[in-house]
Amino acid sequence: MRSSKFCLNIAGDTPSSNRHFDAIASHCTPVIISDDIELPYEDVFNYNEFCLFVQSSYALKKGFLMGLVRSIGREEWNKMWRRLKEVERYFDLRFPSKDDGGDYGVQMIWKALARKAPLVKMKVHKSQRFERPFKR
Repeated sequence: MRSSKFCLNIAGDTPSSNRHFDAIASHCTPVIISDDIELPYEDVFNYNEFCLFVQSSYALKKGFLMGLVRSIGREEWNKMWRRLKEVERYFDLRFPSKDDGGDYGVQMIWKALARKAPLVKMKVHKSQRFERPFKR
């Protein structure tokens, strides 16, 4: 993977897989073939800056994938690769982290949970709106 420019991330039987993390760790631009993939930190990162997305129906067309990756010019790929290297540290979930002790990936998980907690609480409250029986 380390010597590849693009790495396939094919949908499997779960919403996400390790292939995505492996590609990022290898500095290999993920080519994500999935219509409904769930990506971490998508509320923070614009994955279009460092990944290619392909709908499953297009990926099945003969020659489509090769045509797609060949259409990415050197300048565009370099831009994606640089962005991939910038975000890589947020996908390293080792604790403590290997390099600078920043534990960026672990911190991103905690921040993501903190962002979601109010939404979960709101949904719980909304779901309880009509639980109280009416008295006539």
